[in-house]
Amino acid sequence: MSKINLYPLRFEPIYQYRIWGGRHLADLLSTPLPDDGPIGEAWMLSDRDDHTSLVANGSLKGQTIAQLMEQYPEQLMGKLAGHFNRFPLLLKFLDASELLSVQVHPSDEQKNYIPAGEHGKTEAWVVLKAGKKSRIYAGLKSKTTIQNLRNAIMSGTIADHLSFFTPKIGDVVFLPAGTVHALGGDVVVFEVQQNSDVTFRLYDWNHVDAKTGHPRALQVDKAFACINFLQGVIEPAVPVVEMIGSVKREHLFHCDHFCLSRISGESQFVVGAVDAPHMLVCIAGDGQLEYDDAYYTIGKGDVFLLPAVIGVCVFWPKGKVSLLEISILENN
Repeated sequence: MSKINLYPLRFEPIYQYRIWGGRHLADLLSTPLPDDGPIGEAWMLSDRDDHTSLVANGSLKGQTIAQLMEQYPEQLMGKLAGHFNRFPLLLKFLDASELLSVQVHPSDEQKNYIPAGEHGKTEAWVVLKAGKKSRIYAGLKSKTTIQNLRNAIMSGTIADHLSFFTPKIGDVVFLPAGTVHALGGDVVVFEVQQNSDVTFRLYDWNHVDAKTGHPRALQVDKAFACINFLQGVIEPAVPVVEMIGSVKREHLFHCDHFCLSRISGESQFVVGAVDAPHMLVCIAGDGQLEYDDAYYTIGKGDVFLLPAVIGVCVFWPKGKVSLLEISILENN
């Protein structure tokens, strides 16, 4: 392996059963869904001990992202090599056919609530499918207190304290750790998050897991300890638009852990960066990525990791295309 040069890497999706999931990801991803049951998540780039992504293309096919991090730290991570003991982001598609639990994630500073080896969890969503009954709950309404929120959980009226909106395709929602949130009602999103699987449920809409016949466990006390009651209402982000010829680049947000942009157009454009890894997510259309005299086809639903050694390269759309581009920040 030590003699192999890295190249644009695509990974196999890891499908996850969720009681609130559906079958919409079959319309987005080319890899067939499991035969039956609700699929709520497709993990597209995951460096987790329990679910580690496998390379799906090229000479490194079958290798895990963890193996690449160990074998090629400088080629893969560039100036970020040595900053992380595993790949720092987790990329997913979510199919929330039903409502997710009302939940919250801890921040990196709330170490008493983070298991060893884990991190806090700041995340963001890009809406890919939505309807009139879709909902995104993000943040608490004003005058919500610890006591009246606890009372609302007991009485089943927690929705009265949650800020919500009806999402539309293209909306971007940034959810800092400590934000109370949920979504559902036939909504599909792409999610970028810190590499963490720590979730504390406040309320689960009286769901019963068909596999167990029981409700899922709540972690109300831990959730309350992690809620940022000063967070307030979360609304869709307002992109900063940059036009480069006929290509539109929208800077969606920049946080302490990652940056996200959306690139749309029919003419070629550059992606990637010198000495830093970037990720590409194709959310509409298709095209080819040119690197080292080779072309890599990227279609709807594909997620590619561009190792740092690649630097800047050119994407050639085939008609109209829309890509998300994600970068990692050193203080992740």
